[in-house]
Amino acid sequence: MRALKLHELTLADRLADIAVDALIDEADLSPKPALVDRRGNGAHSDLHVGLMHASALSLWPMFKEMAEAAIECGEVGLPLREALGRIGREGEQAMLSTTHGVNTHRGAIWALGLLTAAAALEPQSTRASALTLRAAKLALLNDRYAPQPLSHGAQVAQRYGARGAREEAQLGFPSVLQRGLPQLHKSRQQNAGEQNARLDALLAIMTDLADTCVLYRAGTEGLHAMQHGAQAVLDAGGSATLAGRRQLHELDHQLLALNASPGGAADLLAACLFIDRLDGAL
Repeated sequence: MRALKLHELTLADRLADIAVDALIDEADLSPKPALVDRRGNGAHSDLHVGLMHASALSLWPMFKEMAEAAIECGEVGLPLREALGRIGREGEQAMLSTTHGVNTHRGAIWALGLLTAAAALEPQSTRASALTLRAAKLALLNDRYAPQPLSHGAQVAQRYGARGAREEAQLGFPSVLQRGLPQLHKSRQQNAGEQNARLDALLAIMTDLADTCVLYRAGTEGLHAMQHGAQAVLDAGGSATLAGRRQLHELDHQLLALNASPGGAADLLAACLFIDRLDGAL
């Protein structure tokens, strides 16, 4: 009998795999404060971890198509930016069809879409600083075909003067580069365990992020509770310590009481995990 030859994955296939894996890993990470995880739905009445998985898997074709568009265009420019916008809007519709209208990953489509395209443009240059710089250059270009109505996040960003998802990308994902990734590596070096290291990375992002999801749900009171509570967990030794876990439980309790879910931080954790997985993967 002739042995079956496995289909060789293309670069676009591998990047789509990494993007979806990052979304699933973020969804599964537990215990996340007020976010959907393996324990339950957090502050969301319309979400659960199974729906997050289904949503992530529905986006695989979109990420692959974005990578293929970047390979075809070959450079940062308006043609690529507008192709990504079109593909992203189609991907969002596929996501909403899967989730029956629930917004599960709109912010992640923006962040991971840019990073996937940036990685496809130069797969030999996936260091975090170089990758996020290319993504920022794409984010700074204006998509002429983008719909004009402002998202909730954009409206909140304007109202509070916060840095929304668009500005975060245009600045080269500083919350990931300066907070998430350094904390992820630090906690690993301290032998915290992979899940605790990822939780610490999420918390590090939360300490400084003006999360528009939290602002939309709970205003500045919720934002201060998130930022100060996340810092308290890290100051107590992180999620791998008993004192840190107690602080994490308290933060979860506070954010649930305020109905404040740090969805923006969760999207950036997925971006952090995506960049981390790229190391050696291509």
